Amino acid sequence: MVKGIMNAPPLSPGGGGQWALTPSGGARGETGHKSEMLDSLLGLGGLMLLRDSVEWEGRSLLKALIKKCALSGGQVHILGCEVSEEEFREGFDSDINNRLVYRDFFRDPLNWSKTGEALPGGPLGALTAMCKRTDPGPVTIAVDSLSWLLLHLPCTTLCQTLHALSRQDSCPGDSFPVGQVRVLGLLHEELHSPGPVGALSSLAQTEVTLGGTMGQASAHILCRRPRQRPTHQTQWFCILPDFSLDLQEGPPVESQAHPDPHTPPVDPMTHLTFNLHLSKKEREARDNLTLPFQFSSEKQQALLRPGLGQATSHIFYEPDAYDDLDQEDPDDDLDI
Repeated sequence: MVKGIMNAPPLSPGGGGQWALTPSGGARGETGHKSEMLDSLLGLGGLMLLRDSVEWEGRSLLKALIKKCALSGGQVHILGCEVSEEEFREGFDSDINNRLVYRDFFRDPLNWSKTGEALPGGPLGALTAMCKRTDPGPVTIAVDSLSWLLLHLPCTTLCQTLHALSRQDSCPGDSFPVGQVRVLGLLHEELHSPGPVGALSSLAQTEVTLGGTMGQASAHILCRRPRQRPTHQTQWFCILPDFSLDLQEGPPVESQAHPDPHTPPVDPMTHLTFNLHLSKKEREARDNLTLPFQFSSEKQQALLRPGLGQATSHIFYEPDAYDDLDQEDPDDDLDI
């Protein structure tokens, strides 16, 4: 189910030989390739949470971050669970693919075919093994995806493993100290309840929530730095066929704040069985109506000048200042 929903939409050529990822899988021409967004995202280290949805897939951005890490040096390990290794490597050139260490849990996650090396801890054991190496330098671990792990493992166990990976400066058994351990986790937010999503969010140093409007993809970035206030920013971007990033200007504020003028407004009272509005005549009749429990001036004059044949004893009621009179329901205090 997850694989079918979150596969990256196809790219198609736009004008001028450039490409841009759109939610429907189409493309449009863009220029001005930039990578400042990737540099700022990868600068913090720790756990980075990529939160995507059905409308805005996040695997393309994950692969763009993986490419940036591979070109920057250091080891890049991939824990693949949702798509095959061939499909994940598609789009990378041979130089990038040679730098990636791929651990495939899509084809045979339980190693029933006995064709590969079975790890005693399963996917979590593979994550721990990825941290053990003999070369110095930063290590990047990309998990595709955390949603797959959440559906097969307890949330507490996964959170403990991610916390241990993202917080340590070196792993047991390392021959060299580690300058930085970076974990990139793809999360399909719509597949989970708020509890697991909140638990993973509390562990992340960086959260990237994908969205967009008017056919443009956006990333809302939340960064948590030690002893500093969290920072928020929104970047508009498109992803090129080689998984490079192209930053763009967002749509005009007017187009985001106001709906499409060609779309007729929806009247919330269209299908009601009663009328909430009064006509002019109905409003005048309501204003001129004297309720029987109100002591009007006409009633006072009639009581002070009784006519022939009328009784001489009357009951007068003058509302007190603290009386709570409901003109719509004068018998409300009778509880009937």
